[in-house]
Amino acid sequence: QVQLVESGGGSVQAGGSLRLSCAASGYTYKSYYMGWFRQAPGKEREGVAAIIVYFNGGSTYYADSVKGRFTISQDNAKNTLYLQMNSLKPEDTGMYYCAAAPWKYGGRWYNEGTYNYWGQGTQVTVSS
Repeated sequence: QVQLVESGGGSVQAGGSLRLSCAASGYTYKSYYMGWFRQAPGKEREGVAAIIVYFNGGSTYYADSVKGRFTISQDNAKNTLYLQMNSLKPEDTGMYYCAAAPWKYGGRWYNEGTYNYWGQGTQVTVSS
């Protein structure tokens, strides 16, 4: 059974940094998607960043709104996905979710429907 548990959210002022973590268990796919989504109040959930691993290769992807500020990474030894968030803005406020799925042909990293497994979320609040 796959479980994803996020941590690291909190409240910061604009310009600050946070690092989110997502501890994964029961996840043994060799080719897969792992991503971060966020949902602001009154808005739809949106893809923030993802890592796609296909056999021995991997690529990272970012939403335009976070490029240059956020960095997604993973520690395979710890089965943990990270999202380093720098230069935070008030518009980054929202609930952040970790998501995962085995690789699938035609999947889109930014599409919620690509992902089979979701964490419970961690709140990020950025004040101006």
